[in-house]
Amino acid sequence: MTDQQYARYREGAETGYAQNIADSGAMPLREAQEKAREDYRRLLPDGLSSPGHHLWAAYDGDDEIGMVWLHIEEKSAGPHAFGYDFEVRPELRRKGYGRAIMQAVEQTCHERGAVSIGLSVFGSNLGARALYEEMGFEVTNMGMRKRL
Repeated sequence: MTDQQYARYREGAETGYAQNIADSGAMPLREAQEKAREDYRRLLPDGLSSPGHHLWAAYDGDDEIGMVWLHIEEKSAGPHAFGYDFEVRPELRRKGYGRAIMQAVEQTCHERGAVSIGLSVFGSNLGARALYEEMGFEVTNMGMRKRL
């Protein structure tokens, strides 16, 4: 990912993350926007140079089709990876690109000795949930809410 791609990603990602938080009912939009800003500042203090974080643009030939943000951290059981974000351009979804990106991430994690890959997904993102389950991801915890 280039600096220009990162700047574009960061602007849209914070907005989208905040909207997903608010849409989930976890908190009002204004609070979600502040949480998004703080989370990104904390996790990526040095942008693309933030230690342990890897942000890649995904291509099909010369066409940029999506991106992935992966963090790899050494833990007592060995390196663990966590996918903070993963995106395919909306008009290209349901064409196999998401699966291909996730397979590339898994291969990269194997090559770096990771013993697991974690990720979070909002409950309303049924397409992503289905893909992750098809690829062998298992639910490790689940939050639920009933709106009154």
